[in-house]
Amino acid sequence: MIQKKIAQYLAGKKYVKEMLDHPADLSEFKERPTPRLIIGLILMGLSYVIGWPAVAALSVLAVWFKEPLIAIIGCPTTYALSCVVFIVGAWLSRAPHYVGILARYTIQSFLKKLIS
Repeated sequence: MIQKKIAQYLAGKKYVKEMLDHPADLSEFKERPTPRLIIGLILMGLSYVIGWPAVAALSVLAVWFKEPLIAIIGCPTTYALSCVVFIVGAWLSRAPHYVGILARYTIQSFLKKLIS
């Protein structure tokens, strides 16, 4: 009962009508990846590799050498560097664009099932 009311309410909205009239196109996911996309994905993966393992290694070194400043200064710096590498990789690979397309397709599929 509530689902039907929600579906009727959403079906009357302009944005939902427009979304259902102009379906999302997933053809961009079928295209050959560009070098920019590949480099961006590699950077995003690299950020995971240099993030937590480096923090763990610096923590072990701090304990080993009994110098807590290694961990106090090195861990946040290394983690910040990995975040910057991730953001640059996401920008290069146009991640917001692809996430937007995928989100639009998912919402559209959900609304079709809800309305019908």
